[in-house]
Amino acid sequence: MSTPTARLLELLELLQAQPLLTGGEIADRLGVDRRTARRYIAALQDLGIPIEGQRGVGGGYRIRPGFRLPPLMLTDDEAVVVALGTLAAGRLGLTGSAESVDGALAKIHRVLPDGLRRRVEALEETLDFTASARGSAPVGGETVLLLAEAIRRRRRLRMAYRSYAGEETERELSPLGLVVHTGRWYLAAFDHGREDLRTFRADRIRRPVLDDEPALPPPAGFDAVAYVSTSLARTPWRWEVEVLLDLPFDEAARRVPATLAELVEADGGTLLRIRVGSLDWAASVLAGLGCGFTIVRPEELRTSIRALADRLAESA
Repeated sequence: MSTPTARLLELLELLQAQPLLTGGEIADRLGVDRRTARRYIAALQDLGIPIEGQRGVGGGYRIRPGFRLPPLMLTDDEAVVVALGTLAAGRLGLTGSAESVDGALAKIHRVLPDGLRRRVEALEETLDFTASARGSAPVGGETVLLLAEAIRRRRRLRMAYRSYAGEETERELSPLGLVVHTGRWYLAAFDHGREDLRTFRADRIRRPVLDDEPALPPPAGFDAVAYVSTSLARTPWRWEVEVLLDLPFDEAARRVPATLAELVEADGGTLLRIRVGSLDWAASVLAGLGCGFTIVRPEELRTSIRALADRLAESA
């Protein structure tokens, strides 16, 4: 049977999770009568928790808007999740600074019981990741939160954007989704100046401002991850390669990441389209797929394939 203290903690969790709860709902969730529920409310108020009561139809209890409580307790599994997420953000280069990771971990430690804190600290000291932060592009927390707010509230975004070549332009966007890929944040959005969908590197965004103008809704069935993956595969490198793979489409999709190349079902196999800066690199990718293929274009790819075959033959 739950103790009164446990019920107080459960009530506090309920009030933090729900914007408004009636006396009857509280009594039902705690398994007590309404008079006892009112006593628990009063006990929390006596502890300094700003719980407000609203009378009449639609009334109930809520914690005063804007008031935030520190976490009271974490189970072992919850502590691992929080610590692991914080560590991963730092190790994979997703945060703006190492100081933000250290500060977050220090605050987590302060609210954990001593025994659990020591175990979490051991996890932090011994855990490592096979992936590194090389090539990552951290984004400040303020920028990420603003982008997320614009997407959730469906508001337009005004900002400056610095291109790969260093050119800065002013943009008005209807943001549609945030995607993280290999340590970089990408924003999928409708660009009102270009009147088309675009993908933006979040670390190249400058001076973002939330506009009062409502954003355009996403296209029917829009998937931000799929869109960003396709746009990355279409990055305009020097060479445009098309190869017919001797693989059914489903198998090709398992072997070729969506961010690497486009795949199209074709008679006799799957058509692979990829843009690359080096045909020698493309040859090594094709060799690693472990299947036969027919080169559609460019003809220069044949030279790179033959050169790779000669090097492998010599090594053997």
